[in-house]
Amino acid sequence: SRYDEALDWGLARCEAQWGATVLVSPRFEFVATDYYEPTMGPGIRKCFWAFECLADPGTLADWKQLSNEWEAEYARSHRHAEPRPLNLDPGYLTLAKLVLASTKDHTHRIYLRRGIFAEITLFYRRQRWEHHAWTFPDYRREDYQKFFSECREYYHRRLRGTEPHGTYREEL
Repeated sequence: SRYDEALDWGLARCEAQWGATVLVSPRFEFVATDYYEPTMGPGIRKCFWAFECLADPGTLADWKQLSNEWEAEYARSHRHAEPRPLNLDPGYLTLAKLVLASTKDHTHRIYLRRGIFAEITLFYRRQRWEHHAWTFPDYRREDYQKFFSECREYYHRRLRGTEPHGTYREEL
């Protein structure tokens, strides 16, 4: 979103649904494409939130359906000039990959259900993130990948049992 209040509202909705965040990225300037400008306006910022609750990746389509409802709710309840002032794209991270949900089909996306698709955006190999030919340019950025590495490290500690629940929160 280009509106801080929209990002704050989205975060509050997500925390109410999935619990506390453990990692919050900076609000990155989104300059990779002007694709979203007609519906979201100029000056978009993008951020990522990682939640303490470990969720079943099999429910990714449900997360995307819910986030779509929240986007529509925000657009109705806030009087911004743009038809889509908030874009929420859920995904999940494992030790091996970053998977994102989308409503748009493409050759590299797998249909989940109810109009929702998934793609492996990044994969982790040789102790670093790597991208595919289809990976959006912004996800190739070092600063994004640094945040995903922090998330991966947190998740790895959780799996090993060395990260107590509810004790780790960092805003990068």
